[in-house]
Amino acid sequence: MHTKEVMEFYKSIGVKPIINAAGPLTRLGGSRLDAEVLNAMAEASASFVHIDELQAEAGKVIAQITGAEAGYIVNGAAAGLSLATAACVAGLDVGKMDRLPDTAGMKNEVVVQRGHRNSYDHAIRAVGVRMVEVGYLGHPGAGSTQPWQIAEAINAHTAAIACPILSTTGTVSLPEVCVIAHAKRIPVIVDAAAQLPPRSNLRRFIAEGADLVVFSGGKSIGGPQASGILAGRADLIASVALQHQDMDVTAATWNKRALLAEGKLDGIPHQGFGRAMKVGREEVAGLITALRRYVSGNDISDSVYWCSVLDIIQPMIDGISGVRIERSQSTSKPIPTLSVHLDQNLLGCSGYQLVNMLLEGDPPIAVGESYADLNIIVINPQGLTEVEADILGLRLQKLLLAMR
Repeated sequence: MHTKEVMEFYKSIGVKPIINAAGPLTRLGGSRLDAEVLNAMAEASASFVHIDELQAEAGKVIAQITGAEAGYIVNGAAAGLSLATAACVAGLDVGKMDRLPDTAGMKNEVVVQRGHRNSYDHAIRAVGVRMVEVGYLGHPGAGSTQPWQIAEAINAHTAAIACPILSTTGTVSLPEVCVIAHAKRIPVIVDAAAQLPPRSNLRRFIAEGADLVVFSGGKSIGGPQASGILAGRADLIASVALQHQDMDVTAATWNKRALLAEGKLDGIPHQGFGRAMKVGREEVAGLITALRRYVSGNDISDSVYWCSVLDIIQPMIDGISGVRIERSQSTSKPIPTLSVHLDQNLLGCSGYQLVNMLLEGDPPIAVGESYADLNIIVINPQGLTEVEADILGLRLQKLLLAMR
């Protein structure tokens, strides 16, 4: 289940390792790192490098895999959204970079469809921009938007259009948003943090016209939890790099001093908006290694393995009175899940109560709780080993039988 070394470390600081049947969630530590990824991180930590050079080379790998002009590694998808927005606001203007998040007098509005508003766009607002909502709430559909509403909202203050990939019905599609935006020379930022698998999405959003796309590195890709990928236009990625990296340098020794000599920059952007979001060489090495591993695999093989994990659990709880099992897998996101529906009247137990029972056991077990208010818990196999699946199945069986 865990290596002895990891178990000893957690024990030494009084933390109990958990079994993760909820998926690669940030609050649970993301995904489980492969030995190859850990080795790459350890190897990277043993030597020093110019971080901007390392980022540039890593960016080439990201560009090749995503089909973008350029790429960059960030410390999580939320940081990617913030840096993407900062790039759209400041461009290569050092004065603007220096003032962020004070956006007075700059392009400081980001257009978004009402059906696309979500809690994660706090990362966009952190730059100092105002979200300009377009579209309707309610009839003829939750989150309904007309293309003309997006076009009309664009003005001299518009820095970008935010277009997160959500399953909201009635919103204007990404390709159409990009056509509208590009006709007015406005970039489109795509939040695709949790849009893997399928692997084809690594190229899809760039191909559909997005200018900047953010992916989480610590979820399906299997990289370090505090890592993410930003892919997109070369000029915007250049702005990200300038606002993100440690610029405690002088014009005489800066390895990008040619930008000053050529007049492309007015000065060195010291300690920009993204300084608090720095990425270490270990995260770069780990994520690039994980990304290469990920693209060498395939969605079908992953799904077959995940199904085999669920096959261990399902027979242990199938047929228990008051319990209904539902197996599902969407075509857009090929991850099989097991939904456990509870008859609260018969079992005397709600979804939230079962979630807490599992978390309070030994070892603690986390399950998906998004539908717990409907007395449904969801088992996501992405973070489960076969041994852990067996432990989970037996625990559920014991708890559910005891309720009858």
